[in-house]
Amino acid sequence: MRRPLGTIFGDTGALRFRFAVTAPDLVRQGDYIKVWHPTDGWVLSQVVSIRRLSDLSFEEAKSAGAFTEIEEKVIAEGLVIGSRDEEGLLRSPRTPFSPGDRVFPADEDLILETIGLGRDGIYIGLLDGHNIKVVLDPNSFVQKHCSILAKTGSGKSYTAGVIVEELLDKGVPLVIIDPHGEYASLKFENINEGDLKRMARYGVLPESYADQVMVYTPANLAVAPHADAVFRLDGVNLDARKLSLMVPGLTDTQLGMLYQCIKALKARMDFYRIDDIIDEVEKLKSNTKWAIIHALEMLKETGILSDSPTPLDEIVQPRKASIIDMKGVDPKLQEIVVSQLASGLFEARKLGKIPPLMLVIEEAHNFCPEKGIGKATSSEILRTIASEGRKFGLGLLVISQRPARVDKNVLSQCNTQIILKVTNPNDLRALSKGIEGMSADLEEEIKRIPAGMALIVSNDIEKPVLVDVRVRKTRHGGESSKVVSTYPESWEDYLDTLDMEDEVVKGEGKGLLSRLFGRG
Repeated sequence: MRRPLGTIFGDTGALRFRFAVTAPDLVRQGDYIKVWHPTDGWVLSQVVSIRRLSDLSFEEAKSAGAFTEIEEKVIAEGLVIGSRDEEGLLRSPRTPFSPGDRVFPADEDLILETIGLGRDGIYIGLLDGHNIKVVLDPNSFVQKHCSILAKTGSGKSYTAGVIVEELLDKGVPLVIIDPHGEYASLKFENINEGDLKRMARYGVLPESYADQVMVYTPANLAVAPHADAVFRLDGVNLDARKLSLMVPGLTDTQLGMLYQCIKALKARMDFYRIDDIIDEVEKLKSNTKWAIIHALEMLKETGILSDSPTPLDEIVQPRKASIIDMKGVDPKLQEIVVSQLASGLFEARKLGKIPPLMLVIEEAHNFCPEKGIGKATSSEILRTIASEGRKFGLGLLVISQRPARVDKNVLSQCNTQIILKVTNPNDLRALSKGIEGMSADLEEEIKRIPAGMALIVSNDIEKPVLVDVRVRKTRHGGESSKVVSTYPESWEDYLDTLDMEDEVVKGEGKGLLSRLFGRG
């Protein structure tokens, strides 16, 4: 057995205790510890605070010299987590520890067993301060939804990339709504020098998912040459309800007129397209028709409708990630794509036409905003998936830098929440409403989460845990662009960087630049 860290003293309760630290160099806040209980055996606890005290008075402290040795006491407070009984249920001791009980460092098996971190599944990273892998159950993770929340620049997209890698390794089909074109980097191995040095610590190797990733664009391949294919919605035989979601803002009267026109088309045509609908609306005698025609023309000009729509069974395949790259696409068109795609996926899953999958929504505050903050045509279907998707094997991963702006009905349905640094008071309030048992200590911890760390809160884990997120196996596509570039110190240095085989030409270039800038 390892050396004790300290001894319990004073007023001791069933949930908290204080202990005098005898090994200050081995104890820090957040560490896991264990104490032997006469009826429950080894009980896992966590250090929640450490204080240093001295009997030195204020006057004595003022007069003490720089080299005066001051006797101090180190006192730590432990929070009881509990132990597993014979049935595997977590129990807290019914009687408190006794003053004089020794406190020891918790071993890996006790931490894993008590907290419920798992040994096989979605590997997020290492438990803070330990070489213990934090692994989440993939079935619960997908079926019960997840959210990744953080302030800008805290690493939410990086963490999302780690999760996507893990889900691909587990064979889970993914559909990723990517507003900024960050996820195509999954095709490339991580060759960052700093990351390569850290990979051994996390037990990962560089990897490319090029054969498992397909990038679609709702624009066209001329605008998005990096995409593998275009994404199109079915433009044949659109009904009034679906069309109304694509052209929001129409009044009830205008919607009635649209419904009337489509009904007339269905009566005389087996197949009709948006041009036919526009022609039919033009036959109306009301001046109100022009607002409808304008909305339909705008939809037509996006090019999103096609006689050959992108098949859902092509998008959703085991071990595949389909990325809907919407970089440069108008925000209103983005909403239409998300609304129609999510609706199609939900209906297809209910009928068992596609395998169970996870839908990843980046910048979720734009696609399912909180009521009173904004409106989006995709809000309704995302709320439906959040509340009913688990019954049909459609998981949701929502990612946002503004938790307060995301629909609270969507966030509240997320069983797993991965929280990086958040400092905005409104966002913290939104988190406190969504996290059961959110304490002031936990809120302060969220404000101080270091870069590269994440707090994981889940009903499948007995308490929130701080995780050192593992390094990515693929290249990170969410890095901020540099505003200030690094330029050569002189034009001569610049010319030296050019690919000029003819030294005479390079010499003439230097002479010309010197004369132009008064250096010769």
